[in-house]
Amino acid sequence: MNTESKSAPPTEPESRDTAETAAIESEALLRDLAEQRDLHLRLAADFENFKRRSRLESEARAAAQKESFIVELLPVMDNLERALAAGTSRDSAQFHQGVEMTLQQMQQLLRQHGVESEPIVGKPFDPHQQEALSQGHDPAKPDHAILEVVQRGYRRGAKIIRPAKVVVNDLTASKPACHGR
Repeated sequence: MNTESKSAPPTEPESRDTAETAAIESEALLRDLAEQRDLHLRLAADFENFKRRSRLESEARAAAQKESFIVELLPVMDNLERALAAGTSRDSAQFHQGVEMTLQQMQQLLRQHGVESEPIVGKPFDPHQQEALSQGHDPAKPDHAILEVVQRGYRRGAKIIRPAKVVVNDLTASKPACHGR
């Protein structure tokens, strides 16, 4: 009777081949795992960057829309101020009061949106914040001081939405010219 088993114990060369194959497969699996981890980290970073860019673009778009709305409101403010500056008669007292109330409401609305206008008459002219329309001469005021505001300027935070249009004091015209120096 043949007592030989169906599966003979592996010989030494076969076991070495199996171990090498397992080691190669293990290294391949570890490389694949490392590549998948790297891909996952890159995708996660890309997604975070996408979310940040989307948020910033959305905020910029909202700010631009708000600023556009405010710029459209400014001529209305100017007209209301002109109507008030035209003076009042006894017959138009109620009209004047209504226009004044409307102007106050609009100024409040602008303040709620962070839009401010500050009184600048008498302050030094700043070409980065104001636009000089003309020059005036008032010896009682310092040179380059703002004498009159023709159109108010508005800012939102540090950003100037519209520069003020002003008349600037020029005292140099009254000084004698120095020639030959």
